[in-house]
Amino acid sequence: MSARHPIIAVTGSSGAGTSTISRTFGHIFRREGIRAARVEGDAFHRYTRAEMRQLIAEAEQHGRRGPSHFGPDANLFADLEALFAEYGAQGSGRTRHYLHEDDEAALHGREPGSFSDWQALPADTELLFYEGLHGGVVTNEVDLASHVDLLIGVVPTINLEWIQKVMRDTQERGYSVESVQDTILRRMDDYVHTIVPQFSRTHINFQRVPIVDTSNPFVAKDIPLPNETLVVISFRNPAGVDFPSLLAMLQGSWMTRPNTLVVPGSELELSLQIILIPRIKALLARRAAVE
Repeated sequence: MSARHPIIAVTGSSGAGTSTISRTFGHIFRREGIRAARVEGDAFHRYTRAEMRQLIAEAEQHGRRGPSHFGPDANLFADLEALFAEYGAQGSGRTRHYLHEDDEAALHGREPGSFSDWQALPADTELLFYEGLHGGVVTNEVDLASHVDLLIGVVPTINLEWIQKVMRDTQERGYSVESVQDTILRRMDDYVHTIVPQFSRTHINFQRVPIVDTSNPFVAKDIPLPNETLVVISFRNPAGVDFPSLLAMLQGSWMTRPNTLVVPGSELELSLQIILIPRIKALLARRAAVE
């Protein structure tokens, strides 16, 4: 952690909704005039799409489980930790982009599923914002969570997560339902051992819970709307959280445990802003105090 160069990380699995929360952070940064260096978790994948497909095929030919983007084998955890450490110490570092789509790849003269060149982060930023799969990962070799000043978990119930992934990958990326199912099964071990433990290290978790039938996520025709979900907001340390004020500001909210607030799904963006803006400002005030 760093008073001078704070790091905020939003972590959650593929299809969990981290991109939605990332957009909300973007609105906050623009409105509050905060200069943020943004880092995408996909930038620290180890392999291109073509390389991953080859590795998966070779593993399956030998009766082994292929690598997944959830686990350490397919990611540059040490490089990501080095970035966090450098930014925390000096406010600098480098990142790149994973080029998902044809148009994006064409701008860089690359194939879809490859990477842009490594580039230095913008100079003179006030904080680093990471959004991806692994902002709170801890293994025998790395401890990413120890570098993060505000760690946010985005954790939908598993069937809702799968619905979001199936809809995104089939409609936006052209995959078949069967191939998405294969990906879910292949990465399950990494999900259990790498992704899930992060949510015990987060400062705040936002968990979307559907209140419509999602019992078979592979035949769902649409993603539950915000007014068809609840959001369970859990604070690791509730000390100092003004729950009476939150209940008053967030219409239809209630508490289920001393550290847990439930809000209607339609109130998610408002709850993010009410809860997170004071914490972001506190990080920046701490930064100003040491400069």
